[in-house]
Amino acid sequence: MIDKIQTILKIPELKKKIFFTIAILFVCRVGTHIPIPGINLDALAMFFSQMNSGMFGMFDLFTGGAFQKAAVFALGVMPYISASIIIQLLGTVFPMIAKMQKEEDGRRKMTKFTRYGTVFIAAAEAWGVAIFLEKMGSGIVGSPGFGFRMVTMLTMVTGTLFLMWLGEQISNRGLGNGLSMIISIGILARFPDAVLEEFIQLQSGNREIVLEIILWGGMLAAIAAVIMLTKGARNISVHYAKRQSGGKVFGGQVAHLPLKVNLAGVMPIIFAQSIMFVPNTVAQLLPDGLIVKDWISAIFAYHSYSYMAVYMLVIVFFTYFYTAIMFNPEDVSNNIKQAGGFIPGVKPGKDTAQYIDSVLSRITLPGSLFLGLIAITPNLIVKFNPSVSWNFASFFGGTSLIIVVGVSLDTLQQIESYLLMHHYDGFMTTGKVQGRSLV
Repeated sequence: MIDKIQTILKIPELKKKIFFTIAILFVCRVGTHIPIPGINLDALAMFFSQMNSGMFGMFDLFTGGAFQKAAVFALGVMPYISASIIIQLLGTVFPMIAKMQKEEDGRRKMTKFTRYGTVFIAAAEAWGVAIFLEKMGSGIVGSPGFGFRMVTMLTMVTGTLFLMWLGEQISNRGLGNGLSMIISIGILARFPDAVLEEFIQLQSGNREIVLEIILWGGMLAAIAAVIMLTKGARNISVHYAKRQSGGKVFGGQVAHLPLKVNLAGVMPIIFAQSIMFVPNTVAQLLPDGLIVKDWISAIFAYHSYSYMAVYMLVIVFFTYFYTAIMFNPEDVSNNIKQAGGFIPGVKPGKDTAQYIDSVLSRITLPGSLFLGLIAITPNLIVKFNPSVSWNFASFFGGTSLIIVVGVSLDTLQQIESYLLMHHYDGFMTTGKVQGRSLV
């Protein structure tokens, strides 16, 4: 491993990208510790220590701990992801938007609209956070009112836009997908605290050693399962007919078209989580005593079975939705036909496209269900064993594990590509590393 690291540092371009990425991520972590004006941090910390982890714990996970500190980066990059979801959904409804998304000039306009949408969504969420902080009581907000809400909104919106810009800098000049890296580093920053909590539970006698071993073993099994899901694929044989050109014979080979079991990667779970934040956010904005507010709070209670069921259904939907956006069977079929290839037993052209689409649909279903099961695993653990903290359970499965594994594999894949391009051995000595970026 030390030799591999030394090899990486020998490549100036790769070395520069790595250190640039680390510097940007350091700035992102600093922003999670800078509170917005007018907040009593001691009272805020006491409030969150006394409440059960639920939706706020999940939201805080995506923001790297910034939400519970009411920091300038308290909203994280979730408003940008939500705006991206809306734009992509509009592309499936309006053909004009779908056409723009396929053109370079149109994609630039869609990026501009996404940024405008980010400002609007971030402003609405920041206003809701300000109201939520005021309702906490206990002297958390020094001077509640319109002035505090405006300052909170401006600060948090600026923080989100700055994070979005930092993510773009990583994507353009650093290593990996910027927004994915920002979310991942925020999740990993909580891991030492989670390990410390478990150690304290074990030392105080609240956790038996057998249960602790089972929990850690289950975490390793969940990591292995997520890696298998990420790398799992169905290979379709593609035969290429022989053809002669200039006295040379080409073709006559058999290749494989790999169809990923989880082609959409971690995007469905990110999209689904963004959607699941909406009902509780709306409930916070409604006046107390309304039947609608109580109904929303009951249905979308974080550890309720109704929440888990809706969460899984939304994940399945977005898995198919994002797969349809990323993979076009007709384009693949045309490329195979133009290259002189065919799938045995299937006619070229439309029949090939339909065959590929049917295979992809069948393998996507178990992949999406397994993705949903992994996503609700922390909820189930905390529900059946309340002694396990949410901070630790979130690394047992769920969104955090899927994101960290996916981004780690994607980053390793990029590093390996640089090494192979400069005629070095790959970073991993056995097999190829395959990953998936978030956005």
